[in-house]
Amino acid sequence: MASQVIKCKAAVAWEAKKPLAIEEIEVAPPKAHEVRIKIIATAVCHTDAYTLSGADPEGSFPVILGHEGAGIVESVGEGVTKLKAGDTVIPLYIPQCGECKFCLNPKTNLCQKIRVTQGKGLMPDGTSRFTCKGKTILHYMGTSTFSEYTVVADISVAKIDPLAPLDKVCLLGCGISTGYGAAVNTAKVEPGSTCAVFGLGGVGLAVIMGCKVAGASRIIGVDINKDKFTRAKEFGASECINPQDFSKPIQEVLVEMTDGGVDYSFECIGNVKVMRAALEACHKGWGVSVVVGVAASGEEVATRPFQLVTGRTWKGTAFGGWKSVESVPKLVSEYMSKKIKIDEFVTHSLPFDQINKAFELMHAGKSIRTVLKF
Repeated sequence: MASQVIKCKAAVAWEAKKPLAIEEIEVAPPKAHEVRIKIIATAVCHTDAYTLSGADPEGSFPVILGHEGAGIVESVGEGVTKLKAGDTVIPLYIPQCGECKFCLNPKTNLCQKIRVTQGKGLMPDGTSRFTCKGKTILHYMGTSTFSEYTVVADISVAKIDPLAPLDKVCLLGCGISTGYGAAVNTAKVEPGSTCAVFGLGGVGLAVIMGCKVAGASRIIGVDINKDKFTRAKEFGASECINPQDFSKPIQEVLVEMTDGGVDYSFECIGNVKVMRAALEACHKGWGVSVVVGVAASGEEVATRPFQLVTGRTWKGTAFGGWKSVESVPKLVSEYMSKKIKIDEFVTHSLPFDQINKAFELMHAGKSIRTVLKF
């Protein structure tokens, strides 16, 4: 099939706010510097739901969503040298070309080589590889893992250990890598420090895991859903609090609990009011707050400048600061050697055609991650 069109199953988002439709689609062969991948497992992330909700300024339809996946290379286009058919891979929504000024700078992982076309839902040459019922279907985040076969740029692929279980390591495509890296790369949490994690979904749990690996001595989980507290403690939270249990702002509660504030805080929700609370829960002089959650289009953050003048730092992170092509294989190795958890994030497994149920479980707060298998 290497140079032929493949017909396969995919979940197509025909329009915003509507359930995904399982359709037969056509996937064109890869062009130069592209790779066609047979997706074995994919998970559903809040970012997929955000785009499907219609709130994403870059969201365009019809589109094949999905960006937490893993699979096997089916074929490669002209000029692809680092990958071959049969390789076990994870598609990456942040590529690593190794050549742009972002890739050459150790301070960032935000490769910009294909950013413009990726944001428009297109391959680097400005076209799509997907069609369904005679219509062009757009790509999503450069990955489109809600399809049995997908085509991605060769700089958006991490080659991983072929022994890794794909229905687990697919989660390294976004959520776990993002949260874990926010703690160890962006915040650079130090041994003995005190941390607060706002939002105890998949990303928040990964932050807790990162803080624990980094040696934090006290990790406080913050969420309005107390059903999430038990799992947060299993991941390393020393205690959990619900902002609704207090009459004063949660940042004041945390400042009192921690003798002046936490050393590091993380906002893992995408709520600008919580971002402010997370910053203001930090200790004067050295507290660092990392924005991990993605806020809706048009939202703005606010705090009194005095918070920053008196020594707090506000930072943001994307994909946990990992330079993707080189780092994801190392994260897979850390999982295989039991340094980091992945299995514990998977609360549900479903066949691919039940993908809409996976979204329902997420919206109901019943799942951390649902993995779908083809």
